[in-house]
Amino acid sequence: MDIQPDYSPQNNPMTGSESACFGQLDKQEFDMLLSLGTTSRYSKGTFIFRPGETGQHVFFLHQGRIKISNLSPAGHEVILWFCFSGEMFGLSEITRGNDRAVTAQVCEDSEVTSIPLNQFNTFLIHHPKVAFLIMQILSCRMRVLGDMLVNLVSDNVDTRLAKLILRLGAQYGTREGKVIHLDIHLTHQEIADMIGTTRQTATTLLGQFKRQGILSIDNRRILINSEELLHGLLKMS
Repeated sequence: MDIQPDYSPQNNPMTGSESACFGQLDKQEFDMLLSLGTTSRYSKGTFIFRPGETGQHVFFLHQGRIKISNLSPAGHEVILWFCFSGEMFGLSEITRGNDRAVTAQVCEDSEVTSIPLNQFNTFLIHHPKVAFLIMQILSCRMRVLGDMLVNLVSDNVDTRLAKLILRLGAQYGTREGKVIHLDIHLTHQEIADMIGTTRQTATTLLGQFKRQGILSIDNRRILINSEELLHGLLKMS
Protein backbone atom coordinates (compact mmCIF):
# COMPACT_ATOMS: atom_id res chain seq x y z
CA MET A 1 0.00 0.00 0.00
CA ASP A 2 1.27 3.50 -0.84
CA ILE A 3 2.27 5.76 2.05
CA GLN A 4 -0.33 8.51 2.35
CA PRO A 5 0.48 12.09 3.34
CA ASP A 6 -0.41 12.85 6.95
CA TYR A 7 -2.89 15.74 6.98
CA SER A 8 -3.44 15.72 10.73
CA PRO A 9 -2.89 19.17 12.29
CA GLN A 10 0.13 18.17 14.34
CA ASN A 11 2.00 16.84 11.28
CA ASN A 12 0.77 19.12 8.53
CA PRO A 13 3.08 22.06 7.70
CA MET A 14 0.11 23.88 6.18
CA THR A 15 -1.90 23.78 9.40
CA GLY A 16 -3.37 27.21 9.98
CA SER A 17 -3.71 29.81 7.27
CA GLU A 18 -0.82 32.04 6.24
CA SER A 19 -2.63 34.92 7.91
CA ALA A 20 -1.90 33.20 11.23
CA CYS A 21 1.78 33.09 10.25
CA PHE A 22 1.85 36.83 9.63
CA GLY A 23 0.22 37.26 13.02
CA GLN A 24 3.54 36.13 14.51
CA LEU A 25 5.18 39.35 13.30
CA ASP A 26 5.55 42.44 15.41
CA LYS A 27 2.81 44.90 14.39
CA GLN A 28 5.32 47.69 13.79
CA GLU A 29 7.40 45.43 11.55
CA PHE A 30 4.32 44.30 9.64
CA ASP A 31 3.09 47.88 9.20
CA MET A 32 6.54 48.87 7.89
CA LEU A 33 6.31 46.13 5.27
CA LEU A 34 2.88 47.23 4.07
CA SER A 35 3.93 50.89 4.02
CA LEU A 36 6.28 50.05 1.14
CA GLY A 37 3.35 49.39 -1.16
CA THR A 38 0.21 50.87 -2.64
CA THR A 39 -3.24 49.56 -1.72
CA SER A 40 -5.92 49.21 -4.39
CA ARG A 41 -9.33 47.61 -4.79
CA TYR A 42 -9.98 45.08 -7.54
CA SER A 43 -13.33 43.91 -8.89
CA LYS A 44 -14.26 40.25 -9.34
CA GLY A 45 -12.80 38.84 -12.54
CA THR A 46 -9.83 41.24 -12.71
CA PHE A 47 -6.46 39.71 -13.61
CA ILE A 48 -3.70 40.98 -11.32
CA PHE A 49 -1.05 39.25 -13.41
CA ARG A 50 -0.81 36.64 -16.16
CA PRO A 51 1.87 34.26 -17.45
CA GLY A 52 4.65 36.02 -19.33
CA GLU A 53 4.35 39.32 -17.47
CA THR A 54 7.41 40.55 -15.60
CA GLY A 55 7.24 39.88 -11.86
CA GLN A 56 7.93 43.35 -10.44
CA HIS A 57 5.70 43.25 -7.34
CA VAL A 58 4.59 41.01 -4.51
CA PHE A 59 1.08 41.30 -3.12
CA PHE A 60 -0.66 41.19 0.25
CA LEU A 61 -4.38 40.41 0.30
CA HIS A 62 -6.28 42.40 2.93
CA GLN A 63 -9.75 41.29 1.94
CA GLY A 64 -11.24 39.01 -0.70
CA ARG A 65 -10.03 35.92 -2.54
CA ILE A 66 -7.45 35.43 -5.31
CA LYS A 67 -7.20 32.37 -7.56
CA ILE A 68 -3.72 31.21 -8.59
CA SER A 69 -4.01 28.99 -11.65
CA ASN A 70 -2.51 27.86 -14.92
CA LEU A 71 -3.70 26.26 -18.15
CA SER A 72 -2.95 22.69 -19.13
CA PRO A 73 -1.61 22.01 -22.66
CA ALA A 74 -5.20 21.12 -23.59
CA GLY A 75 -6.41 24.51 -22.39
CA HIS A 76 -8.08 23.35 -19.16
CA GLU A 77 -7.71 25.56 -16.11
CA VAL A 78 -5.87 24.00 -13.17
CA ILE A 79 -6.24 25.82 -9.84
CA LEU A 80 -3.00 25.59 -7.89
CA TRP A 81 -4.27 27.31 -4.75
CA PHE A 82 -6.35 30.20 -3.45
CA CYS A 83 -5.08 33.17 -1.50
CA PHE A 84 -7.40 34.40 1.23
CA SER A 85 -7.43 37.49 3.43
CA GLY A 86 -4.14 37.96 5.28
CA GLU A 87 -2.03 36.01 2.77
CA MET A 88 0.62 36.98 0.20
CA PHE A 89 0.98 35.98 -3.44
CA GLY A 90 3.32 36.68 -6.33
CA LEU A 91 6.28 35.47 -4.27
CA SER A 92 7.81 32.99 -6.72
CA GLU A 93 9.78 35.68 -8.56
CA ILE A 94 11.39 37.32 -5.52
CA THR A 95 14.84 35.81 -6.08
CA ARG A 96 15.43 36.54 -9.76
CA GLY A 97 12.47 38.59 -10.94
CA ASN A 98 11.54 36.13 -13.68
CA ASP A 99 8.40 36.40 -15.78
CA ARG A 100 5.19 35.16 -14.21
CA ALA A 101 4.41 31.50 -14.81
CA VAL A 102 0.86 31.53 -13.40
CA THR A 103 -2.31 33.63 -13.40
CA ALA A 104 -3.64 35.58 -10.41
CA GLN A 105 -7.33 36.43 -10.82
CA VAL A 106 -9.74 38.09 -8.39
CA CYS A 107 -12.58 35.73 -7.37
CA GLU A 108 -14.47 38.31 -5.31
CA ASP A 109 -14.01 42.03 -4.80
CA SER A 110 -10.64 42.38 -3.09
CA GLU A 111 -8.32 44.88 -1.43
CA VAL A 112 -4.65 44.29 -2.24
CA THR A 113 -1.36 45.99 -1.36
CA SER A 114 1.23 45.86 -4.15
CA ILE A 115 4.86 46.08 -2.96
CA PRO A 116 7.70 46.75 -5.45
CA LEU A 117 9.98 43.72 -5.64
CA ASN A 118 13.24 45.62 -5.10
CA GLN A 119 11.91 47.28 -1.93
CA PHE A 120 10.53 43.97 -0.69
CA ASN A 121 13.88 42.22 -1.14
CA THR A 122 15.71 45.05 0.64
CA PHE A 123 13.22 44.76 3.51
CA LEU A 124 13.90 41.02 3.79
CA ILE A 125 17.65 41.64 4.09
CA HIS A 126 17.10 43.87 7.12
CA HIS A 127 14.27 41.82 8.66
CA PRO A 128 15.38 38.16 8.83
CA LYS A 129 12.27 37.06 10.74
CA VAL A 130 10.10 38.10 7.80
CA ALA A 131 12.53 36.45 5.37
CA PHE A 132 12.31 33.19 7.33
CA LEU A 133 8.51 33.39 7.31
CA ILE A 134 8.46 33.87 3.53
CA MET A 135 10.79 30.89 3.16
CA GLN A 136 8.39 28.77 5.24
CA ILE A 137 5.42 29.84 3.11
CA LEU A 138 7.20 29.02 -0.15
CA SER A 139 8.38 25.68 1.23
CA CYS A 140 4.83 24.74 2.25
CA ARG A 141 3.44 25.72 -1.13
CA MET A 142 6.08 23.61 -2.88
CA ARG A 143 5.11 20.61 -0.77
CA VAL A 144 1.42 21.12 -1.58
CA LEU A 145 2.17 21.35 -5.31
CA GLY A 146 4.33 18.23 -5.07
CA ASP A 147 1.50 16.36 -3.37
CA MET A 148 -0.93 17.58 -6.04
CA LEU A 149 1.32 16.27 -8.81
CA VAL A 150 1.65 12.85 -7.19
CA ASN A 151 -2.10 12.73 -6.54
CA LEU A 152 -2.98 13.53 -10.15
CA VAL A 153 -0.88 10.70 -11.55
CA SER A 154 -1.50 8.05 -8.88
CA ASP A 155 -4.91 8.60 -7.24
CA ASN A 156 -8.47 8.17 -8.41
CA VAL A 157 -10.68 11.23 -8.26
CA ASP A 158 -12.51 10.40 -5.01
CA THR A 159 -9.16 10.00 -3.24
CA ARG A 160 -8.00 13.35 -4.62
CA LEU A 161 -11.16 14.97 -3.30
CA ALA A 162 -10.72 13.39 0.14
CA LYS A 163 -7.12 14.65 0.33
CA LEU A 164 -8.17 18.14 -0.76
CA ILE A 165 -10.87 18.35 1.91
CA LEU A 166 -8.46 17.15 4.61
CA ARG A 167 -5.82 19.67 3.54
CA LEU A 168 -8.29 22.55 3.46
CA GLY A 169 -9.60 21.48 6.85
CA ALA A 170 -6.07 21.59 8.29
CA GLN A 171 -5.42 25.02 6.77
CA TYR A 172 -8.73 26.82 7.14
CA GLY A 173 -10.89 24.71 9.41
CA THR A 174 -12.44 25.67 12.73
CA ARG A 175 -13.21 22.72 14.97
CA GLU A 176 -16.45 22.54 16.95
CA GLY A 177 -16.46 19.22 18.74
CA LYS A 178 -15.92 16.55 16.09
CA VAL A 179 -17.08 18.79 13.23
CA ILE A 180 -14.63 20.96 11.27
CA HIS A 181 -16.09 24.06 9.60
CA LEU A 182 -14.16 25.24 6.54
CA ASP A 183 -14.03 29.03 6.82
CA ILE A 184 -13.87 29.51 3.05
CA HIS A 185 -16.31 29.50 0.14
CA LEU A 186 -15.59 27.29 -2.87
CA THR A 187 -17.80 26.51 -5.85
CA HIS A 188 -18.11 23.00 -7.26
CA GLN A 189 -16.26 24.19 -10.37
CA GLU A 190 -13.37 25.50 -8.27
CA ILE A 191 -13.16 22.22 -6.37
CA ALA A 192 -13.18 20.35 -9.69
CA ASP A 193 -10.35 22.52 -11.04
CA MET A 194 -8.28 21.81 -7.92
CA ILE A 195 -8.48 18.03 -8.33
CA GLY A 196 -8.37 17.78 -12.11
CA THR A 197 -11.91 16.67 -12.90
CA THR A 198 -15.20 18.02 -14.24
CA ARG A 199 -17.73 20.02 -12.26
CA GLN A 200 -20.30 17.25 -12.74
CA THR A 201 -17.94 14.65 -11.26
CA ALA A 202 -17.07 16.92 -8.32
CA THR A 203 -20.78 17.52 -7.64
CA THR A 204 -21.51 13.79 -7.80
CA LEU A 205 -18.68 12.94 -5.39
CA LEU A 206 -19.63 15.69 -2.94
CA GLY A 207 -23.17 14.30 -2.95
CA GLN A 208 -21.79 10.82 -2.32
CA PHE A 209 -19.68 12.08 0.60
CA LYS A 210 -22.79 13.78 2.03
CA ARG A 211 -24.82 10.57 1.84
CA GLN A 212 -22.01 8.68 3.57
CA GLY A 213 -22.06 11.20 6.43
CA ILE A 214 -18.54 12.41 5.69
CA LEU A 215 -19.51 16.03 5.16
CA SER A 216 -22.35 18.47 4.77
CA ILE A 217 -22.56 21.77 2.91
CA ASP A 218 -24.11 24.96 4.26
CA ASN A 219 -24.17 28.09 2.08
CA ARG A 220 -21.18 26.84 0.01
CA ARG A 221 -19.23 26.11 3.20
CA ILE A 222 -18.08 22.54 3.73
CA LEU A 223 -18.52 20.97 7.16
CA ILE A 224 -16.35 17.91 7.73
CA ASN A 225 -18.44 15.61 9.90
CA SER A 226 -16.02 12.67 9.99
CA GLU A 227 -12.27 12.92 9.52
CA GLU A 228 -12.13 9.20 10.30
CA LEU A 229 -14.18 8.30 7.23
CA LEU A 230 -12.00 10.52 5.03
CA HIS A 231 -8.84 8.85 6.33
CA GLY A 232 -10.56 5.51 5.80
CA LEU A 233 -11.00 6.35 2.11
CA LEU A 234 -7.28 7.06 1.84
CA LYS A 235 -6.37 3.73 3.44
CA MET A 236 -8.55 1.88 0.94
CA SER A 237 -7.08 3.67 -2.10
